[in-house]
Amino acid sequence: MTTTDFWAKVTDFTQTTTHEVGAHLLKGFGSATAEAKADGSLVTQYDKWADAELSDRIAKAFPNHGVLSEEAAHIFPATDWCWVIDPIDGTTNFTRGVPLWGISLGLLYRGTPVFGHVYMAPIHQHFYGFWPGESGLDMPTGAFVNGEAIHTSTADPSGSHLFSLCARSTRVLQRPFPCKIRMLGIATYNLLTVASGVSLGAVEATPKIWDIAAVWAIAQAAGAGWVALDGEHSFPLIKEKDYSSHPFPTLVTRPDLIEKFEPLVRVILP
Repeated sequence: MTTTDFWAKVTDFTQTTTHEVGAHLLKGFGSATAEAKADGSLVTQYDKWADAELSDRIAKAFPNHGVLSEEAAHIFPATDWCWVIDPIDGTTNFTRGVPLWGISLGLLYRGTPVFGHVYMAPIHQHFYGFWPGESGLDMPTGAFVNGEAIHTSTADPSGSHLFSLCARSTRVLQRPFPCKIRMLGIATYNLLTVASGVSLGAVEATPKIWDIAAVWAIAQAAGAGWVALDGEHSFPLIKEKDYSSHPFPTLVTRPDLIEKFEPLVRVILP
């Protein structure tokens, strides 16, 4: 298979698979019963079904690729290629009938994301992006939503521009902030608002690897800067490590705005 054919297969697979899985999930939207996991997050029978369905489809389409998933496979495998699955990002929104939740698939090469696809099923938006970074791969670049290129905003911070927080980063509000604040209840879409130019920045205090793997590629392909607020290198992931409880405190914003926003959001750290 040529490089061009491989990436065409990846793009078609993620588009088709997330659309079909999303269609089934919409049947449970707003009516699914949730239970709390050990970390306090919610899970439904739809999360578990989608996790298994996505894993099975990946195994059939890419038999040599590994899988890391929120509901089942938490150990990063010793394979060059690995898919990171979040079957429903925004499960609370999903159970409560809030139309902001999505399916996230990130493709990692030697531990670092190079492609991501997030399908926001209720609003029918497919976000995807290619980001070779320092991988050395011969591959496309760019970020898109429903086939249209997306980019970060060129605007300067003001009271009429947006910045997104997560539920665990509200300490940011203890002092004046230069933008209007939004809270969306879904990590992937929260960060994707920066990639698509909707907001100037976004912060997530305790996202897990399945929350960020796909968006890491999409956001940077769209021109965003990615800051690991704990000072650690988010990638590459470590082979055979259990990532079930590993947090990745993250700021995403335009590179030239990092100096402005980073000091304001560091208050979210323990």
